[in-house]
Amino acid sequence: MSGIRRQSLISSAVIYVGFAVGLFNIYLFTKQGIFEKEQFGLYNAFIAVALTMSAFSGLAMPVYLIKFFPYYQSHRGNKNEQFSLALSVSLIGFGLIALMGYAGKDLVIQKYGTNAPDLITHYSWLFPLGLGMTLYSLLEAWAWNFQKSVFTNLLKELIWRLYVTALILSFAAGWIDFNEFVQIFSLSYLFIATVLYIYLFGSGKLRFHFEVSRLTKRLRKIIVRLCLFIFCGMAVLQLSMVFDSLVIASVLQGAMAQLAIYSLAQNMAAVIQAPQRGLISATIPKLSLAWKEKNMSEIQRIYQRSSINQLIFAAGILSLFALDFQEGIEVVGLQSSYQSAFPVVILLGMARLVDMGTGLNTQILQTSTKWRFEFISGIVLLLVMLPCSYWLTKSYGIQGAAGAQLIAITIYNLIRIVFLWKKFQLFPFTWRSFWVIVIGSLSYGIAHWTTHTLSGWVALLSQSVLFILLYAIGVYHMNLSPDIKPVWQAIQKKITGKA
Repeated sequence: MSGIRRQSLISSAVIYVGFAVGLFNIYLFTKQGIFEKEQFGLYNAFIAVALTMSAFSGLAMPVYLIKFFPYYQSHRGNKNEQFSLALSVSLIGFGLIALMGYAGKDLVIQKYGTNAPDLITHYSWLFPLGLGMTLYSLLEAWAWNFQKSVFTNLLKELIWRLYVTALILSFAAGWIDFNEFVQIFSLSYLFIATVLYIYLFGSGKLRFHFEVSRLTKRLRKIIVRLCLFIFCGMAVLQLSMVFDSLVIASVLQGAMAQLAIYSLAQNMAAVIQAPQRGLISATIPKLSLAWKEKNMSEIQRIYQRSSINQLIFAAGILSLFALDFQEGIEVVGLQSSYQSAFPVVILLGMARLVDMGTGLNTQILQTSTKWRFEFISGIVLLLVMLPCSYWLTKSYGIQGAAGAQLIAITIYNLIRIVFLWKKFQLFPFTWRSFWVIVIGSLSYGIAHWTTHTLSGWVALLSQSVLFILLYAIGVYHMNLSPDIKPVWQAIQKKITGKA
């Protein structure tokens, strides 16, 4: 577990630095006098649509690269044709998506032309962004097989955001107009994909072999069935994750301005999931190997540790947002209309808390022999999410969209927990999970009621510091995670130089 811990901690540190840059970007997007709310809304709509394009065009090739890599590595060595096959399939998939996108432009205009006209104006620039995401996801999955998750996270979580920062500052300085901003932004993922390709090719980790081996022929039926089910499950999951943004853009008046407020809350809630991103990239190869070796005790250990570690992070950060968000909007001088994002932040934050606290059930299912359930549970999520999101958004606006996310994510994860327990006797929770919620709630209550009369920077700093101290002391002394004390001892060793 120490290898996973080391990579996930380093990746999480990189991701949090990236999120700090991302929060700075959001500050610039939402600050008075630089961007209109509609422009920030368009930026987030671009990301939502491009993610959907990438999920469909990828055809589950990243999962194929990870799931079968141990087998190809054992039998094919340096003549592994996996990446060449995956790239070919994904490019064909993206070509089909692009053709459908151009052929269906009139339908898009009919659906979004009234409430989101800017999306129609810049429609053609969605495709370079979607292609870049598709290519990067393949290269990222391949790099994970060689334990290069830290570098991939550095590119996606930090370098990409710095790219956006440079664009924002160029726009603010008047060096580019908004049309040029959109066009250069659409090339952002192609940029980091190119950097990752050069790194992998230069280090000898990526070579192209187009001859189909006997191993591929022998496994082709299993590969096709796996990819078909995983593709359907991932496409459904991705659609459910961005459907709220698409519905807001479609049905609410002043859609881009509403989406800007909602997107601020989404970005804040995404900070909660930073440890999950680092943990996934470090853990997936370990899970694939553990399933291959039928090492159920290792899988259970990864499952429970991922649950408790993520729950500790998520509960702490959500509590800080609840304490600081409204005061923070006023203190840093954002547009006052963004105050209305507070209930959305809480609802989306709770959805992320549920998703993280239930552990890496998606990755365990994808790498197991029961990967078909990934599709089945995804269909359940979609059946709950689509009508719930549409009805609640029309009835309650952006708060309804966030509420639909919380309902659907809770049901989705409960189904998967029950399935993993019944099929493999795998379960993410212990009594420590309960105590995380108790300690987090008590720390929040004490920090709030002892500082509620303060205001400004004094309030932000005092209530944040008090909460962090109370929460950290409680988690540490109750030893709620097996990884906390070893990590703290390693930090002390680094500082003091003593063994």
